[in-house]
Amino acid sequence: MTVAFVLGNGQSRTALDLTRFKPLGSVYGCNGLYRDYKPDCLVATDRPIAEEIQRSGYSKNHRFYTRKPLADLGANVVPRKYHGNSSGPIACSIAALDGHDRIYMLGFDMGPSPSMRFNNVYAGTAFYKSADAAPTYTGNWIRQVVAMVKDFPTTKFIRVCGPTTADIKEFKNIENFEHIDFNTFIYRLDTNHGL
Repeated sequence: MTVAFVLGNGQSRTALDLTRFKPLGSVYGCNGLYRDYKPDCLVATDRPIAEEIQRSGYSKNHRFYTRKPLADLGANVVPRKYHGNSSGPIACSIAALDGHDRIYMLGFDMGPSPSMRFNNVYAGTAFYKSADAAPTYTGNWIRQVVAMVKDFPTTKFIRVCGPTTADIKEFKNIENFEHIDFNTFIYRLDTNHGL
């Protein structure tokens, strides 16, 4: 059994030490994450940040997926079935296609910040909305995650929920989709029990 950690950019993941994951499994991430941390695989679908990532040289030395790679900069094309999805659901699908049995989804908050504004650790930086912007509509992400999870019925998806993680009714009653709180997740990291 192999484990993957997929890092979304919701504020809940700021409570985690990202350096703890690589010794335990493969790490997948999205968009601006590359500025602070180098996952095993990065996904960016919005053209401006995807082009910034490629032009920075990152994609020459790291595994990176986007919809329309720039020539000769090392990026991979998003798998065809998931081409229209957003970065987080694509990162999860690539982790599943890579054969991981258990996929932890961290920072997949899909709701507003505590102040009811844009919930993203990179708010206010290049290619992101300001921290006081309205929350992002999450309906597309929800539909994409539900469909993606159902595409991999033998893979267990575990969404780690923190104080800024929204309760999503569409995620309930999916057999291979589980929710755990941060304390349970930290216990699993510390003990490797149930990871």
